[in-house]
Amino acid sequence: MDRIKRISNEVLNEYSERFGTDFSTNKQSLNEISIVRSKGLKNKIAGYITKMLQRQAKFEERKQTIIHNEKKSQERNELRSQKSQPAVEPAVEPAVEPAVEPAVEPAVEPAVEPAVEQEPIVSDEKIISDEIIDESKSE
Repeated sequence: MDRIKRISNEVLNEYSERFGTDFSTNKQSLNEISIVRSKGLKNKIAGYITKMLQRQAKFEERKQTIIHNEKKSQERNELRSQKSQPAVEPAVEPAVEPAVEPAVEPAVEPAVEPAVEQEPIVSDEKIISDEIIDESKSE
């Protein structure tokens, strides 16, 4: 390992909280921490520290993006699986109101109402047998 990487890693291990992704700030922090007489060496060390921290920040950002995308895809898959499974609703029989007959019949003939089509009544046995058949088809 060359001299710049070694010195940079040693400084980062001890004073990591003082450095960031800005080169000029890192250069000033390096001046406060150590005495480097060579301007070129000081710039190379500060540059290497900056590059390392920028890479680390970019890596963390990508990692968070991947995690976020994975969560979204899992949610989409769950929604698709819920939509693909048909919802089995229990048959609800409509409430029948008792007819009230008038005590006295009117003299006028009542108007003929159009025939109302009633839904066929399905027994519970037929519903259960349909569910069993549907389950065997899905397997």
